[in-house]
Amino acid sequence: MKVDIDTSDKLYADAWLGFKGTDWKNEINVRDFIQHNYTPYEGDESFLAEATPATTELWEKVMEGIRIENATHAPLDFDTNIATTITAHDAGYIDQPLEKIVGLQTDAPLKRALHPFRRH
Repeated sequence: MKVDIDTSDKLYADAWLGFKGTDWKNEINVRDFIQHNYTPYEGDESFLAEATPATTELWEKVMEGIRIENATHAPLDFDTNIATTITAHDAGYIDQPLEKIVGLQTDAPLKRALHPFRRH
């Protein structure tokens, strides 16, 4: 079976309309894209909506853990069993019914993932 895939610039031309720079179009170059397309925001926070009750409740739950960490000068938890990768941990929640976005880096709030083989 033969499959023809259009990999020409025409395929992405509409998606790239209005964006400046060229290096990022030909190679993976996030810096070039940002340097050519970043516009600083110099306004204030007046455009933001107030936090929702769910956000306020979630933030208070996070702050409980942060207060413990600040008092003990130590992280709340470490995962010493899994060498972390982007997919090493199951989805993490602070309080799942309140959440709209799943985004914790480990399976529990303030739990630190470790890179035991990472070199600096």
